[in-house]
Amino acid sequence: MQEFLSLAEFMADEAGKIIRTYFRQPFDVECKSDDSPVTRADREVEHRLCGIIARQRPEDGIHGEETGVKDSRSGYTWIFDPIDGTKQFAGGRPTFCILIALCYEGRPLMSIMDQPILGERWVGVKDRPTTFNGKIVRTRACKDLKTARLGMTSPRNLAFTETLAPLHEATQFIAWGGHAYGFAQLASGWLDVVMEKHFGPFDTVPVVPIVEGAGGIITDWSGNPPNLTGKGKVLAAGDPATHEQMLDFLRAHGEAQAAARAAGSSHRKAA
Repeated sequence: MQEFLSLAEFMADEAGKIIRTYFRQPFDVECKSDDSPVTRADREVEHRLCGIIARQRPEDGIHGEETGVKDSRSGYTWIFDPIDGTKQFAGGRPTFCILIALCYEGRPLMSIMDQPILGERWVGVKDRPTTFNGKIVRTRACKDLKTARLGMTSPRNLAFTETLAPLHEATQFIAWGGHAYGFAQLASGWLDVVMEKHFGPFDTVPVVPIVEGAGGIITDWSGNPPNLTGKGKVLAAGDPATHEQMLDFLRAHGEAQAAARAAGSSHRKAA
């Protein structure tokens, strides 16, 4: 595992060198087929990381956000998201991060979340404590949702806008923006709950060892294991009690919205 960690840290260092040359400099932002943004920096970083693996571990697989999938012949697969939070990066905000993870037979073993502008690095390894810049970190013991600090990228993560006001009332406050960076903030105890939607494998896999190694719990919005192969919803909390309260909130408001939609449909049919 130390060999893997050393390689992952080297790749994070190399990615950071490239990203710092582009940060707050003029460059074009393109839209991919799914309307998500991408920059030259994203592609250059992932090309560099894939080249390192091709030379040092050619039997390993790769799942990259920009380059797609290379099948594994060793059982090991590297997950790369060169810039998670491209909108923040393009907007000159240091709330994006580099995500690098390693899986064996589909199970997350190790991950790095690196913020190269602020010099922040979280490292998660299965069955080991999560570290932040080399020091062990733990989630905050917050057992009441009313005092919980919630992180979420955008209000668009909620399928029903009517839930936004109750969510503000149910928590201490909501910190918007961050993408995967929010899960690192949770691991350090700065946030208590993080909710995200449409997270792909390159987003979800890297955050699992970091959250769990810090004592947190991570599931989908129904309390099931997070989807590590496709896009899905992710809910993490630093304390099991707060996690369960958040699940109760989602169930209650999801059922209420479903009932409201059904009532509206019946009313339209009757009219």
